[in-house]
Amino acid sequence: MRDGALAGGAAGPAALRPLLGAVLGALSRGAVERGGPLPEGGPEAVGARLRAAVGAVLPEQGVGAREALEVLVGAVARDAADPAEPLCAAHLHCPPLAVAAAADLAASALNPSLDSWDQAPAASEVEALVCGALARLVFPGAGPGAGPDAGCPEAGPDGGPDALVTTGGTEANQLGLLLARERQAAAGGRARVVCGANAHHSVHRSAWLLGLEPPLVVPAPRGVLDPAALEAALGDLARADPGARALVVATAGTTDTGAVDPLPRVAEVVRRRGAWLHVDAAYGGPLLFSAALRQRLVGLEQADSVTFDLHKLGWQPVAAGFLAVPERAALRVLDHRADYLNADDDTEAGLPDLLGRSLRTTRRPDVLKVAVTLRALGRAGMARLVERTCAAARELADRVARDERFELYAHPTVSTVVFRPVGGDDALVARVRRQLLEHGQVVLGRAAVEGRLWWKVTVLNPAVRGSDLAALLKLVAEAAGAQSAGPVGGDSSDAADEGVEA
Repeated sequence: MRDGALAGGAAGPAALRPLLGAVLGALSRGAVERGGPLPEGGPEAVGARLRAAVGAVLPEQGVGAREALEVLVGAVARDAADPAEPLCAAHLHCPPLAVAAAADLAASALNPSLDSWDQAPAASEVEALVCGALARLVFPGAGPGAGPDAGCPEAGPDGGPDALVTTGGTEANQLGLLLARERQAAAGGRARVVCGANAHHSVHRSAWLLGLEPPLVVPAPRGVLDPAALEAALGDLARADPGARALVVATAGTTDTGAVDPLPRVAEVVRRRGAWLHVDAAYGGPLLFSAALRQRLVGLEQADSVTFDLHKLGWQPVAAGFLAVPERAALRVLDHRADYLNADDDTEAGLPDLLGRSLRTTRRPDVLKVAVTLRALGRAGMARLVERTCAAARELADRVARDERFELYAHPTVSTVVFRPVGGDDALVARVRRQLLEHGQVVLGRAAVEGRLWWKVTVLNPAVRGSDLAALLKLVAEAAGAQSAGPVGGDSSDAADEGVEA
């Protein structure tokens, strides 16, 4: 049973050790063979290489664990989009910390399932500790034992801030809307989602999944929700449909530009109108770790629920999402009973009820890697990574602003830099991006902002250097020159080898 050895138990580590060597070797070889942020050749070439390397994925006779690992992990690593490469910067797709990936291995080996306490005794307690700490980071003034540095709060079962672990921002946004819908239903009203034109697409999908009317969309000039337009929209809604109660969704870190809505003014409008406020801070939320940057999220603490995601600006392997609320009682609407998982008499006898902490049943212990990371780095260490990453984005924006070949959209609020070629049209922006992807040189994103198409660089790598930023702009400029009628001249590599200072 060598190839069918188990990962857990007393014999598990001995079975894993040689296999980990095979995995690490395959990862190393794959990165060297790829030689950049993305495989060259595009989808057809990647598919052909993978099929040739792997052969049959379900052979009649197995090839053995080591060979399967070496071939498949090596092939995936060879043709991966690797966010640890500085020029892989299109999406909210972070390079995970080694300590988090190592903890994730332990989670896989032990395989707790967080749907009942008897499947995850220690993991469920770790989840409670981490959720409490992150909820107090978001809502530092709420409940007994308040403050992000407080220990486990001595609150009652429904008192104080709390959070739920989710698969990411989409699930957390859906939960936020669900909580609001149920609160309004309990009060005899109907929830109507109101969001900015800048809101994440998951807000619209969540409204559909929850059987709500399509969101009422409010203008978001320059990429942020307009409080005056929000006030007018809520007033119109109250007059047109007195039975509806507004569920306002604001954003702290949009996917297009990283913009943060004016949260204090939005919160003031929401409170005056008696609405529910959910803030999607999946991207911007980790700014809270930094004393220097958390003021960009002032007003977040006035929300009724907040989405927070650490597999973006938190360097965790997917998935590591959270939904935070200022009062644990708000989560009671999720209570659900299944006798084989949370029988009433077991709960009364003191066994924790985990089924009401998610819409999912079987849940992986994603919280373990987060707990290990937070304890390893501390709040100060997380702050340094956030600050270094945001400083790199500011450095890139400064380089773009100084370069006469490019037009900068705006200096970054978080770590997204949006720019385009001076004199170039949308078709050129799209062609340049695809050319860089096909050649495996740079992974750029694209953003449609104010009626035009822009390149988007989402800086999430805290190890990026000034020379990497210069190289990125040089490759973009050369591709734009090759795609346009005339070459784009100049050299963007001023101070090419300096580091980025936080």
